This record gives sequence, C-alpha cells and structure tokens, in this order.
Amino acid sequence: MTENKMETIAPDIVLIHGLWVTALSWEHWIERYAARGYNVIARGWPGMDVDVEQLRKDPSSIANLGITEIVDHFDRIVRALDRPPILIGHSFGGLIVEVLLDRGLGAAGVAIDPAPVKGILKLPLSTLRVSFPVLRNPANLHRTTALTPEQFRYAFTNTLDDEEAAAVYERYEVPGPDRILFQAGLANFNPNAPTRVDFRNDNRAPLLLIAGGKDHISPASLTKANFDLFKDSKAITDYKEFPERSHFTIGEKGWETVADYAIEWAVKHAAEFTQKYPSLQTTETSRSLEAQA
Repeated sequence: MTENKMETIAPDIVLIHGLWVTALSWEHWIERYAARGYNVIARGWPGMDVDVEQLRKDPSSIANLGITEIVDHFDRIVRALDRPPILIGHSFGGLIVEVLLDRGLGAAGVAIDPAPVKGILKLPLSTLRVSFPVLRNPANLHRTTALTPEQFRYAFTNTLDDEEAAAVYERYEVPGPDRILFQAGLANFNPNAPTRVDFRNDNRAPLLLIAGGKDHISPASLTKANFDLFKDSKAITDYKEFPERSHFTIGEKGWETVADYAIEWAVKHAAEFTQKYPSLQTTETSRSLEAQA
C-alpha cells in the first residue's frame, strides 16, 4: 500500500504530547510528516496551547487537569475530522492514544513509551523515582510540578551529554498537572480509573507500542507489560523496541528512524483496517464494528 493511497483513506495524523512538555516537542515530526504531504495536527492538552515561557510563569490554569479531560479534548479533535486519523502519542500521550482507540476512534495508533494503563501491577524503580517527588505528598493532587534540570536529565535525556540535555530542558520543559500522576499511580485501586482500556476489545484499530531500551520513565519492561495485556485481543497489537533510545526518543539524535518506523507501520495497518471496515469513512465509529466483521 503506497502512502498516496493511504492519504485518500486517512490523510490526517494527530500527535499527542506527554507530561512536562508541550506540543512543541513534536516540532521535528511535524515538519517531516508535513513534507510528505500529511495533514499533521499537534494540539496541546487543554490550557497548554500557549508559549512555554507563559506556562512556566503561571501554570495555575492546568493545576486541576486530569486524564479524562485530556482524552475528551482529543476525542473532540478527532471527531471533528472528515476521516479517522492516525494517532501517535508519546508518554502520557501514548496512554491517551490507547484510550482513544478503545473508544473506537482512529484508523491506527502508535503509543511511544506510554504511561501505564490500568492493569500493570508492577512499576519499575526508575518510574517510581521520577514520579515520587509528586506522589509523596497528597497535597500535590491539585498542584503542578516542574522538573529541575537534574530531574529532567534523569527522566528524559539520560543518553545525551550535558550540553545537549541543558538545551532540551530549556526549550521544552514545562510544569505538569500532578493530578494525572495520582490517577495513573492509583489506577489499580479505582474501578473507574480513567486509564482503563478493554484489553479484549477485538474491534479497535491496530496499535503499535514502541519502547526505548534506555528509557527511565517508561522502561521497555513497562511497555512490554502493556503489550502483553492485549494477548487475548484479536485486534492487531505490535511491539517494537529501540534498545539505545531514551524517553526523549522523539527528539534525540536518530529520531527520524523512530518517526519513519511509526508512520510506515501506521500507514500500512490503517489502510488494511479501513478496507476491512468500509464504514470508516467518517470518525463517528463505535464498537459495534463487530457486526460488520
């Protein structure tokens, strides 16, 4: 299936950023995909479509932001499109992609170093180290937290040298809403957790989970555990690990390899999915697709 053919089926790509950064973190991917003729939509989380410096100065508008509000925000964006898009998310954005696919949205999804969905029972120590400064104090539930340069270096840019890491921090880092860390961290104790997905959903669009072998926030073991949860679903779920990549895989040297792998996989599987379900000519899809299989 050629990319030109794919563009007649799902011409749009929706990019969803993660915690402690904004949609600016996708700047290289936007340029690369747009040069190939795709319509790329990279919106911020609610209240985060503003300048980095503005968020650093006053993040109060996002202090109560939760996962459901973020998912609903992108749900509206996707449903406003003419046809089901390809969804690509990084970190918490990857988790959001999984939830959107479970809602019946998208023609294909790629979750890069995703935050944990409900059902992952054991978190790696490096993940806990990154989130502990927030989770140790319940009073942070309705606050925002910015990472220090040292914390950001451990979490995002551990494979970069000091000068590169400092430049990435200065360009991209912003405070993030602590509430989403509490929601993800306590998900297994909440029957209605906003991070839950139906692992037996046979009708969702294809999903690719991408891991980085040197990622501290979402180690490859965490992404692999996520992948394993879908073992009983008939829907296509694939796993790809890049052994030398950090959590900043979407921007560190060699990001082009990850970006190209993601879009080539998504183009192929989105085309097959939309051919299997001809009704996917609009984004108003649902789990009732099983009746057409």
